[in-house]
Amino acid sequence: MRKKAAVLMGSDSDLPVVKGAIRTLKEFNIETEVHIMSAHRTPNEVLVFASNAKSNGFGVIICAAGKAAHLAGVVASHTTLPVIGIPMKSSALDGLDALLSTVQMPKGIPVATVAIDGADNAALLAVQILAVNDEELSSMLQDMRNRMTHEIIEKDKKLQEND
Repeated sequence: MRKKAAVLMGSDSDLPVVKGAIRTLKEFNIETEVHIMSAHRTPNEVLVFASNAKSNGFGVIICAAGKAAHLAGVVASHTTLPVIGIPMKSSALDGLDALLSTVQMPKGIPVATVAIDGADNAALLAVQILAVNDEELSSMLQDMRNRMTHEIIEKDKKLQEND
């Protein structure tokens, strides 16, 4: 049975960006749960979710948060599952604060971090993690990469024809 993915966001204002991750996970037929949880405003809910995620069938957790962006780090401190952080562009610092908060984790509590607002890559990284033990997912990823290669070759071909 395939492991599920969780997508947590610190605020509903993150949803427009996070929708990209949700869409990508569903394209790969990965059961996905989406929640709004705040490391600061709902710390008990975050603790319970993260502590029980593995036993609840999850294989990876994606966390999106802006500003102080502690959600991914707090989740990672309560689970041994892989955690992927999406720093959100939500403040006057254009997401740099969130990026630094997400990427600068202390030794022993890693969080994989994608680009600011990088929801699609967060989902693809989650798929790659789950594909380690899932040949069907691995094949789907390879097919996607092959399509991307073909698209670029075709675009270059059209460009050369128009010269």
